[in-house]
Amino acid sequence: MKLSAGSVVPARVLTAVADGAPVAVPDSDSLVHLQFRRFAGCPVCHLHLRSVVRRHAEIEAAGIREVVVFHSAAEELREHVADFPFAVVADPDKRLYADFGVESSYRSLLSPRAWWPILRAVGSGAVEVVRGRGKLPSRTQENGRLGLPADFLIGPDGTVLARSYGEHVDDQWPVEKLLTLAEEVHRVRA
Repeated sequence: MKLSAGSVVPARVLTAVADGAPVAVPDSDSLVHLQFRRFAGCPVCHLHLRSVVRRHAEIEAAGIREVVVFHSAAEELREHVADFPFAVVADPDKRLYADFGVESSYRSLLSPRAWWPILRAVGSGAVEVVRGRGKLPSRTQENGRLGLPADFLIGPDGTVLARSYGEHVDDQWPVEKLLTLAEEVHRVRA
């Protein structure tokens, strides 16, 4: 079942794959941008998350804590996200995906709106692999390659302030959208 703005998510403590640190969702001190991505090494996810890494200081300054979920095992995920400055969580059983209504679908790859981003991400990923800065994803993915992205902005009290369920593999919030949403939330609460 998909969540809507105004839904309240129960408090939970997740585990970051990089260091095993607890990750509270919601966070009593910050807005949480909870991102659902696909699998470890997903080229489109990786390209998107690089834009989040580049602007992480701005995101934190806006009072947002990034938490990114993948449906891969922690061991496989760790080598792909080791340098990310935010929490990455493994959900190989897709329990969080189910709790938040995040789906998988063939349209994730078949939508014509996804084709250019896929080509761009594969090309960029290939360059990173050749330069020794990237790693190819595993040939097989236990939970498949057809996941759809989703974004949630969650308030300190657990209220879903905004949400987006992606229609294709590259349908996620750009950093500008996230910052605009946070600004609106802060303005309303002031």
